[in-house]
Amino acid sequence: MKLVAVTPENALKETFFCIKDTKRQGFKDKLNWFEKRHKEGLRIKILKNEEEKMIGFIEYVPAKYAWRPIDADNYMFIHCTYIYSKKQRSKGYGTMLIEDAEKEAKSLGMDGVCVITSKDGWLANKTLFERNGFEQIETKDRFELLSKKWNAKAENPKFHDWTKQQKKYKGWHISYADQCPWSEKSVAAILDVAMDHGIDMKVSKISTVKEAKMAPSGFGVFNLLRDGRLLEDHYISATRFRNILKKELGIAT
Repeated sequence: MKLVAVTPENALKETFFCIKDTKRQGFKDKLNWFEKRHKEGLRIKILKNEEEKMIGFIEYVPAKYAWRPIDADNYMFIHCTYIYSKKQRSKGYGTMLIEDAEKEAKSLGMDGVCVITSKDGWLANKTLFERNGFEQIETKDRFELLSKKWNAKAENPKFHDWTKQQKKYKGWHISYADQCPWSEKSVAAILDVAMDHGIDMKVSKISTVKEAKMAPSGFGVFNLLRDGRLLEDHYISATRFRNILKKELGIAT
């Protein structure tokens, strides 16, 4: 097994694991985003076996540059991690990825590593991290904030109050970032459905770390809202949006 570091120079060859088709708009957007973030210390590592088959990946960044609504000075933050095959999730590969983030954090003199988890989709389950010495320190909505620190005097990471941020979004609104390469496809699908039903859907792209930390949900990089209410906190399909319209407006879709 080996870890391959994705860089702006080799990304077209290695891909981002979570999106492999380099011709997709989502890949191009992620690459443009990644080129800027790599300078801030964001790292993407892909785990491969001896046959060069991709097994899993991890994306982490110094927490002050994390695109999530957290405050965690001098920690490393794990954006995403995933082992593709369920049959390979009990072989210690997830631990290998986490240990790489820990090694990087220690080399930079950081106090620990933190992560946001959820038992629902789109983020890793907390079980993997708890097995690796992480402790749950806060919960909000469907999200858990976990940390592993080696400096006992360091303050714990904490969530920002993303519920307070929701009130500023009026009407129908999508707020998203290119940190997740599948957001663009979802936005296009939602806009098509919205147009079919005469809905004025406003769209804004989160383009800075500061904006991401002030996002209106725990996942942060995809938010669907209506009149200050969060309807979805992750990218969705056209079918899912039609079901939301049925519930919100009582219309057949």
